[in-house]
Amino acid sequence: MEIIDGNAVAKSVHAELCAELSQIKQPRPPCVAFIRVGEDPASVSYVKKKERVAGEIGITSRLHVLPESTSQEQLNGLIDTLNADDSVDAILIQAPLPKQLDERATFNRVRADKDVDGFSASNLGLLCQEENAFVACTPAGIIELLKRAGVNTSGKRAVVIGRSIIVGKPMALLLMKKGMDATVTVCHSRSENLAQICAQADILIAAVGRPNTVTADMVKDGAVVIDVGINRVPSSETKSGYRLVGDVDFANVAPKCSKITPVPGGVGPMTVAMLMRNTLDAYKRHIGL
Repeated sequence: MEIIDGNAVAKSVHAELCAELSQIKQPRPPCVAFIRVGEDPASVSYVKKKERVAGEIGITSRLHVLPESTSQEQLNGLIDTLNADDSVDAILIQAPLPKQLDERATFNRVRADKDVDGFSASNLGLLCQEENAFVACTPAGIIELLKRAGVNTSGKRAVVIGRSIIVGKPMALLLMKKGMDATVTVCHSRSENLAQICAQADILIAAVGRPNTVTADMVKDGAVVIDVGINRVPSSETKSGYRLVGDVDFANVAPKCSKITPVPGGVGPMTVAMLMRNTLDAYKRHIGL
């Protein structure tokens, strides 16, 4: 059993992006604008990490923090301003948004060539057509992990648990596209015989958001398991009073796997790395490279 080290792969990607950026001689560096609405602790932490990694690579970041009470009209106004700002290459809206805001409308408001999250209808449509699109960062990071871990997907049975536009849907599209060529099944909360379906998977990707959803009886011997979940569970052994676990019962599933990602330190770092890659790609498009 091999543990796929997402931290190590992400660091390699960061180094590659640094090297590529150092060869580009332009008056300004790439710029990503982050929009955070409210003070959700997880969102604050995620945005800080993205800002830190951007700075290490040489990407300028601008953080726009709006109050929890922000209206859709106010948020749209900020997005429109950033869409029109030629010094901003990329726009990222930190989810989840407060309940009064429409996430889908918000994602679609971002100009497609600045939508480095890949959540807009334009980029999802381009992905479906297998055209050049900004791909959602978590699925893109998973593909990178699979490739660098030497996982062959061609002709293999892949099962994706979860159907969100953030992970599940784009993940399925990436796995079935030409060049990856997996046979893909998507499962969700209404799927019948979930355990039996998962047990047939050569590659199992869990993106449910519920701890220990994937148990040992759902995984066949030699499978590759990718755990997207990041869940906080109570723990008396940590100062914070909680620990992070994935959607997979790691202790019991790992011995059956050929390869598996841990939580933390698996998919999470790759999501940030792919955001930086998308931002650099957006920058290159805007300066004509």
